Amino acid sequence: MPDKVVQLVKRVADIRDGELRALLLGFGYFFCLLCSYYILRPLRDEMAVQVGYQHLQLLFTGTFFAMLAALPLFGWLVARFPRRKIVPIANLFFAVNIFGFWLLLLANPDGESRKYIAGAFFIWVSVYNLFVVSVFWSLLADLFREEQGKRLFGFIAAGGTAGALLGPTITATLAKPLGPLHLLFISMAFLILATVFANAMSKASSGFNTDRTDNDAAIGGNPFAGAVETFRSPFLLMIAAYILLLTATNTVLYFQQTEIISKAFTSSAERTQFFAIIDLIVSLITIGIQIFGTSRILTKLGLGFALVALPVITLFGFAALMVSPVLGVVVAVQAIRRASDFALANPARGVLFTTVNAETKYKARNFIDTVVFRGGDAAFGWAYHGLKGVGLDLTMIAAICLPISAVWALAGRHLGAAHAKRTEES
Repeated sequence: MPDKVVQLVKRVADIRDGELRALLLGFGYFFCLLCSYYILRPLRDEMAVQVGYQHLQLLFTGTFFAMLAALPLFGWLVARFPRRKIVPIANLFFAVNIFGFWLLLLANPDGESRKYIAGAFFIWVSVYNLFVVSVFWSLLADLFREEQGKRLFGFIAAGGTAGALLGPTITATLAKPLGPLHLLFISMAFLILATVFANAMSKASSGFNTDRTDNDAAIGGNPFAGAVETFRSPFLLMIAAYILLLTATNTVLYFQQTEIISKAFTSSAERTQFFAIIDLIVSLITIGIQIFGTSRILTKLGLGFALVALPVITLFGFAALMVSPVLGVVVAVQAIRRASDFALANPARGVLFTTVNAETKYKARNFIDTVVFRGGDAAFGWAYHGLKGVGLDLTMIAAICLPISAVWALAGRHLGAAHAKRTEES
């Protein structure tokens, strides 16, 4: 490896002996994974507009039930197959799904059936992104120790953000000349490449983490162990509560964004392009924080600070929306908020799972990241629909979210303290 590359990486990441190769492979893995997803994300958001923003709560509910159906399948996969095979099997399954949607959308360019396929695509992408990202963080928590996570997860997460920069760039550039539909092939290619990086990272980690359990062994247990373990553990319940409050604010902002954008643009290609531009703005802010700030914040200020920062930023965002619920403000709030989530809260949540056993890392984390997350989406989607139904406007709904954000900040503070206590005890 060129010395200049090594020196550059060492300037932004606190690397110890034997960690560099696995670190760079993890960077590449997350880069390809999120590049694949962020090519699909603007397409998903455009499909939501095609279905109609007034039906978003139905899409969120459908996503939740799809998660419930997928959970035991993933639990069976984790229980029966060696951990080194979990990522390849899951990613290749989703790659086949992408090809299937390309065929369906190509065969149904318009008409009533197109709306149903658009809705199915929205639900599928919403399931896909949570599953593959959850498995990514589970693998990282399996391969890296808690102390390594604080030092290295920020840099690895920056790989994902770099992919999140390239993905919407590809979509924004090629959506019109190539057509949104054919971008699916590019997304599929990056997903397969991510699988190659994941396998190489697992092998490289053996150089510094020799005390971890055998990666060739299956975890075992039953497919529903993740849900059972979550409800038995006060620590996991705290994480689940934090995620639920996160989804409450996520859902409100997403509904507001979709409603405003659907009224601002009339062309499908224009909306897809605008969604991609939002993702680009988010990624530019995020990658700067991840490279230069995440590691320092997690090691110096602690996980509690990183977990509280996002709710506090969200609280101020809703205060701004109360004053001016317009397109520019929504975009600004979403950009700053999502950047804080990716740069601080996500790596912090990744470190939380480095102190639990293998079954909890894969099954319980997946249950929380998928079923709990999308269950919150569905519940708060219907709540938003109900508030709109009784005549509340965007300003009033933003006001309701202020105390929710405050409670969320307190939950983050308690979760950080609980993790610190667990670390000291172990």
